Amino acid sequence: MIASIRGEVLAIIDNSVVIDVGGVGISTLVVERTLQTLSIGSKATLHTSLMVREDSLTLFGFEDTQERDLFVLLQTVTGIGPRVAQSILNTLTVSDLRNAIGNESAAALEKVSGLGKKGAARIILELKDKVSGVNQRISTGESGWQSSISAALSGLGFTGREIDQAISSVAVTALDQPLEEKLRVALLNLQSPQSRGGTRG
Repeated sequence: MIASIRGEVLAIIDNSVVIDVGGVGISTLVVERTLQTLSIGSKATLHTSLMVREDSLTLFGFEDTQERDLFVLLQTVTGIGPRVAQSILNTLTVSDLRNAIGNESAAALEKVSGLGKKGAARIILELKDKVSGVNQRISTGESGWQSSISAALSGLGFTGREIDQAISSVAVTALDQPLEEKLRVALLNLQSPQSRGGTRG
């Protein structure tokens, strides 16, 4: 998986940007907010998600991992594909989207072109528990590493309860470790039989 790309902006075409990565121009679809921060000749770093189809490879780029993880999470909802997920993030910021889902504000989601009432209702129904756990931890002022791990695990589909358990495990066993090691410990905790039995049993 291509997790991120970094390099000089070679071109900006409609809603995509071409970035020179080691001499190869890589075209990446981005939301309008990201597009406005880029200019030809400038250096850019984008966190990415690669969509693989039988006849195409499409790379979507985002300013930060939280936006990318929400993009991935949105696609776990029935009927939501990458184009609609990008349209949602093009209309709503990460914060606004989390609040809309957590507060069950269908009206905010219905502003997204092509989503409609049924699509908005499905997003709220299927993601409310996953997103509300992240919102609660952010509102209580958790530290930076906890926020990063929360966003990553939420993007992988874990529930708020599972994420809380994983973060508690990291705080006990890997508090002084780098973020990558903290995330590894969190995932190992969630993959253990005891963890699965305790949270899903």
